[in-house]
Amino acid sequence: MENKNKQLIDFFFGLSLIREVELEIAQKYSQLQMRTPVHLCVGQEAPPVGISANLLVGDKVLSNHRSHGHYIARGGNINRMIAEIYGKETGCSKGKGGSQHLVDTSVGFLGSTPILASTISIGVGVAWTLKQMKLGNVCIVYFGDSAVEEGIFHESLSFASLHKLPIIFVCENNLYSTHAPVNLRQPDRPIARTSLSHDITSHTLDGNDVIEIFNISKKVIEMARAGFGPSLLVCNTYRLLEHVGPNSDERLGYRSSEEIQYWKTKDPIMSLRAVLLSKMSNWHKHEKRIILDIRSKVDEAFEFALKSQSPREDQLLVDVY
Repeated sequence: MENKNKQLIDFFFGLSLIREVELEIAQKYSQLQMRTPVHLCVGQEAPPVGISANLLVGDKVLSNHRSHGHYIARGGNINRMIAEIYGKETGCSKGKGGSQHLVDTSVGFLGSTPILASTISIGVGVAWTLKQMKLGNVCIVYFGDSAVEEGIFHESLSFASLHKLPIIFVCENNLYSTHAPVNLRQPDRPIARTSLSHDITSHTLDGNDVIEIFNISKKVIEMARAGFGPSLLVCNTYRLLEHVGPNSDERLGYRSSEEIQYWKTKDPIMSLRAVLLSKMSNWHKHEKRIILDIRSKVDEAFEFALKSQSPREDQLLVDVY
């Protein structure tokens, strides 16, 4: 029974690992030892977990400012990620980049940057290289709903379509750009339609359903590997915490408590947990073991970060361009 449900168990582990890391950051952030703003992805864990399950060793991933889930799901070193957030020299960017500048090339996570839509064109360049190498690898580039309002998004889709590049554009539509809802920023049309003028296949997904995301991304990734070019995935999801920071922002009034409560009922972890409960009579035992394993990994990462040293003064300008 366990082997039969291994994929679902792996999904649960991935979702829960990201969630626990993010909640631990939120809990410890008020201690004022972290050296960076944090854009947490609590509620948005499903897209990277579902998509990453279809990736091979040589595949590449790029991300945006809300990058923790993408990094962790791709297998990025969590100790080095937390050390980076604490501004330590053992961090994945040597303590100089912070939360929005994560990188782990050992697993193909080529980096994240906070500039809106900036990694979309970089991803196209990576995909161009992958096509020349003819190894059947793909590039995944994650961005938010506001990135589709930038010119570089359309330029990138146009070039990728023209050259049938092996790239999957993943829009995580959490309905807001900072505090501005999508209906105040974009015309009344599905975001997925933006790809039509570039002759790119698109899919609109329940961004909190890791199983659906896995299944659809599997198809488009296989198409990209086979030389059929790019696709756009729009994953409709929701961040449960504030745009930047560890707290709830319901007090600001730009979104209602009813809306937040609705999306809490669509929590990707609780939804998958219900599926596992229906399939495994001994699920509670498995879940307990998973949570203990995750707790150990999270504790280790924060202990590693706290014990690490800050960058030395003579390293201030090294690797800075």
